[in-house]
Parts: sequence; structure tokens; C-alpha cells
Amino acid sequence: MSQPTLSSGSARRFFKRIIRLFAALALLAIIVLFALFGLLRLEHKKETTLPTPTGHFAVGRTMFAWVNDAETDELAPTPGAKREVVAWMWYPAASSTSAVPAEYLPAPWRAALAQGSGALMSQYLTRDLSQVRTHSKVDPDVSQELRSYPVVILRAGGGALTTDFTTLAEDLASHGYFVVGFDAPYRTFVVVLHDGRVVRRPPANDPENLPADQANQLINKLLLLWTSDTKFVVSQLEKLNATQPAGKFTRRLDLQRLGMFGHSFGGAQSLQFCHDDPRCKAGIDIDGAPYGTVIQEGLKQPFMFLLSDHSRDLADPSSKQILNDFRSIYDRLPNGRLFVTIQGANHFSFSDQMLVKSQYVIGALHLLGISRLESRRGLAITADYVHTFFDVYLKNAPADSLNQPAQRYPEVQVGAP
Repeated sequence: MSQPTLSSGSARRFFKRIIRLFAALALLAIIVLFALFGLLRLEHKKETTLPTPTGHFAVGRTMFAWVNDAETDELAPTPGAKREVVAWMWYPAASSTSAVPAEYLPAPWRAALAQGSGALMSQYLTRDLSQVRTHSKVDPDVSQELRSYPVVILRAGGGALTTDFTTLAEDLASHGYFVVGFDAPYRTFVVVLHDGRVVRRPPANDPENLPADQANQLINKLLLLWTSDTKFVVSQLEKLNATQPAGKFTRRLDLQRLGMFGHSFGGAQSLQFCHDDPRCKAGIDIDGAPYGTVIQEGLKQPFMFLLSDHSRDLADPSSKQILNDFRSIYDRLPNGRLFVTIQGANHFSFSDQMLVKSQYVIGALHLLGISRLESRRGLAITADYVHTFFDVYLKNAPADSLNQPAQRYPEVQVGAP
């Protein structure tokens, strides 16, 4: 018996139904896509405010442009170009109702960042940075509550901007610290210099664009340059503190109590700078793999490691090596060491990126289990540990103060893995 077959008319009707189905699905996908982009665009324009600092000081912010005439910049395309840095300083301020609120990122920097990031990232996946509200004021006087305040250097990771860590900087300043971060041409993703020049980091200076062996060579080269830049910035602060005629910062910076902390590659810089420069009295590495001679030679200063949740990475050989490097440094630290892991945190839980990037994207990361920690809670835990650690080792606060954050936050795991 022959098998039944579709007639030509039935076949045409069948394929028409299939085509209509695919057309309906395509239309639905377009509608969903347009709705998603509409939601992202609405979120982009929505105002948001950074977490409120937990200290009692008001916070001021100012900027400096410094040229290192003693060093040429080997990353610059022009031979003989001098190294330059743009420094951001947050500090304990005198309360003032007339001081102007500080923008999260000045307009020229916003324009340069948007141009370098592309339309999708800057217009849809990131909030309008002009709508991000800080708690700093522009250039107020330093608080007269104390004669001088300890100084902490802040370093962002890789090509990240210093202002990505405004939440941590403002919180630390509110507890009575000068906090100084800096960006540098050809190293930071984009820098706007004092004369308006915009300098972007060439792709060749980004280790993520290179194979592993070349990336490591570049990282070690960048580590030397960034550490040298940090020494230059501290020396500039010494000059600012000592010689600025009748300046608001003269003798207000206590550089005998100098600390440093950084995120990611900035954490590696903190480790190496504290190894190299005895002016550093205490440091913190926030989720940064170690590099440099500090791995073999260790540290003498009090130091804290504050890490995200790397439990999924432990089977990876490179992650095991990083863990061994952490242990090599940590196990030889003198009194004044701390190793903290925040369960559920991801690599960016320590920066403002978790607030200024689209919360729809952040929500998707939560659903996928990539990041389980609520964004503001991650920043709160980090800020608490940063100021408490420096309070103990730069202000002589009781050492048992460092036990308190773990009691407040059940996500915290204390002790080297």
C-alpha cells in the first residue's frame, strides 16, 4: 500500500503557515528588542546617588595635573615625552553650604569616555554619568577638626578610571583621610589633560589584547611604570604639603602615615609599591593577582587582601598559581595581616561599576549566579573594611576593630584559603 502524500496545494498551505509563524516570531523578537532598548534608554537617563559616606566629615574633591620632568614616558608615541598624571584628591572638608557639588566625572571626561566606549556601552549599558550624584564638594577648605590627616593612595585596575572608585574614596575621606588617586596617559583607558588634550590607551598597551606570554611581559612592564608614577605622586604630595605658599593643603597631609590600596592591577601596584617604598606604612590589595618581586621577597608592612568569590576558579591552573602567590606573601607577613573573602562577590563588586552599569545587566548576572551579592552591600562591606584597616594601622585604633565587620556581614569569610 502506498504511503499518503501531501498534495501540492496542501504543501503550499503548510509552508505558508511555517513562513507566517517565523514572521510572527521575528516580529515578536523585534518588539522585545525595541522594548529592551527603550528600557535601557530610560534607565540611562535616570538619576542615581552613590552610597552615603559613613564617616562624620564632609568631603571635598580637587584635581591636580603634574608633569614628571625627570622621567620620559616610554609608552608615549613621541620620543622624549615626559610622564604626566592627573591626580584626584578627596579630603575631610569644612562644612560649606556654598560649595559646588562635584560632578561624578567632569563633562570633557564624560565626552571622551563615551566616544571611546561606543554608543551601545555609553548610551544603553551605562547610566548617564552626568546623572550620577556624589557626596563631594569642589575645592572647599580642609576641616579644622584636626591639624593634619593621614594620606592613602588609591589605584584603579588596568585601564579603569580613578573615579570608578568614588564611593570608596568618599567614604574613606569622610573618616578623616586624604585619598589620592591618579590617571596617566597611555595607561588609563582615556585621560583628559589640563590643556584639553584627550589621550587614549592604545590597544597594544592593553594586556587583554595579547597572548598570555606577551600579556605577562606587558603587565610586568606596566607594573614598573605605575609603581614609579606612584612614587612621583607621593613626592608631589610632599611638595604640596611643604611648600605651597599659604595654601589650603600646607602641612595638612600627614605623610608619615601613608597607606595605599588598589583594585585588580591596582592591588598588584599596592603590593609592589609597599615592597619598594618604605614611605608606605600599610596597604590593601582588593581582588588583584600579585606580580613583581614582592611575590618572592614579601612585605614588612601590615597588609590586607580583600577578595571576591573565586570558588569556581580553583580548578584552573592559573588560578591555583595566583592563590599560591597570595599565600607566599601572606604567610610571611608580620603582625598586621588579614585575608578576607566576600562570598557571592564578583570582581567588580568593589567599584562603582556595579551602580553605574545597567541594573538590568546586573540583574541578569544575579540570575545566572555570576554575581550573587547585592551591589550596594558589596560596596558597604568593602568601605567598612578599608577604613577600619587603615584606622588600625595609620591611626592606632584597637586591633580588634577588624573583628567587627565580619560580625556585621555573614558573607565575609576571614582567613587565607
